[in-house]
Amino acid sequence: MVTGATAGIGRAIAQHLAALGAEVVVHGRSPERGAETVRAIENGGGKARFVAADLSRADDVRRLADEAGPVDILINNAGVYRFAATADTDDAFFDEHVNLNLRAPYILVQKLAPGMAERGHGAVVNVSTLAASTPARQAGIYGATKAGVELLTRVWADEFGRAGVRVNTVAAGPTDTPGTAVTPGLTAALATTTALGRVADPDEIARAVTFLASPDASYINGAILHATGGQLAVAP
Repeated sequence: MVTGATAGIGRAIAQHLAALGAEVVVHGRSPERGAETVRAIENGGGKARFVAADLSRADDVRRLADEAGPVDILINNAGVYRFAATADTDDAFFDEHVNLNLRAPYILVQKLAPGMAERGHGAVVNVSTLAASTPARQAGIYGATKAGVELLTRVWADEFGRAGVRVNTVAAGPTDTPGTAVTPGLTAALATTTALGRVADPDEIARAVTFLASPDASYINGAILHATGGQLAVAP
């Protein structure tokens, strides 16, 4: 299952996994975009089905896990990022980030990873950001929730690893997605923060995620893979 799979990085991940033979549970909020993603996967010869859920609601996250059924691969990709100084935020801003970015992955792992452990195999890949480890202006809550996911990655790797379940994270760099496209000039500005001088294509992040979910990464567990175009190399 891939959360937030109807656009951007999530859709690219779902398509890559389907191309490798996985039957993908596509999660999103919009049935229309979900149907488009499923259609794209099926047109490419893959198998997929859509399950809608509002990840800001704990009961809906649990329903999503139940409707997804037993899964061998869980990709926690869905999330929210809004930028604001601490003094300019309110409880709703805080709760939105914590609920979507931290609580939802927690509940999904809580519900689905034990089944993987019982079957003796499975992979969880979380999608994070450089802001989880490097402070970014006006991204305090966003970065903090993703830092929580990276810590949980290591906790879960230990909790489930001996049962054959690997848990890793891809820290994605600036990527050309619908989310970045809505802000004029943002993509160009983000490109200057990388050593490659450009932002990523969603397929580039998807390939990193797919690698960690695949048998090719069979001895990788509890890792944070930075797919950031060299942001760390040029960070001040």
